Amino acid sequence: MFKRSFHSKDRAGKSVKPSKRSFRDHQKLKMQQRLDSPPVGSTLTSPIITLVVGHEPRIFAAHENVLSLSPFFAAALKGQFYESAAKRVALPDEDPQIFSCVLEYLYKGDYYPRMFFNKRHASFELEDAQDPQNLGGRGCVESTVDIPGAGGALLKDTVIYCAAERYGLDELKRLALRKQGLQSGITVDVILRSARYAYDNTPDSDSKLRAHYLALIIRSRKTFKRSGTMQMEMEIGGS
Repeated sequence: MFKRSFHSKDRAGKSVKPSKRSFRDHQKLKMQQRLDSPPVGSTLTSPIITLVVGHEPRIFAAHENVLSLSPFFAAALKGQFYESAAKRVALPDEDPQIFSCVLEYLYKGDYYPRMFFNKRHASFELEDAQDPQNLGGRGCVESTVDIPGAGGALLKDTVIYCAAERYGLDELKRLALRKQGLQSGITVDVILRSARYAYDNTPDSDSKLRAHYLALIIRSRKTFKRSGTMQMEMEIGGS
């Protein structure tokens, strides 16, 4: 008869807690699961597609299977936007800076500034965030972008959200909203201008985005009260 020696790792009652993953790791895992089963061939050996982006064109290149993770590009590669002989897609109305973020997301599951989980603060934070008030990774690192015709700076994550809406990337939409929620010190005019842009570039049925902006305005009510042009800003925002 054999006697089994029970070590501490065999004892019942001691469960091993799973390690916490960053949001980026979660996104990368989901993206990798999709890439492990690409629609045609291997991702890294699939054809390279050239993308001509913006009114002052910038050239990007990406694997066809990676682009096809987006329903928009899956359709575009078979439709009128695609020059099959040159393997080229034209996106004249897209902003190159925003498209660069979308492409980074398609490959990596996140875009700069990336979001990570700070175990010390037990919260998600943005990398490289300027933190003058010691808010734990909450700051305004690259928080705004200038889009032609917008009338001024817009929240970068809002513009990315709208791009994700066009490209059918629901996970990117959720990521953009979550990252925007980590920003602080946003001025009244940027909030209202970004809200107008978001409302103009998303369907009326997008209640999640509208609830997000309502919460942002409520959270920033002290900033609104301090604004000497609050009434004018609100009237413009509601037009």
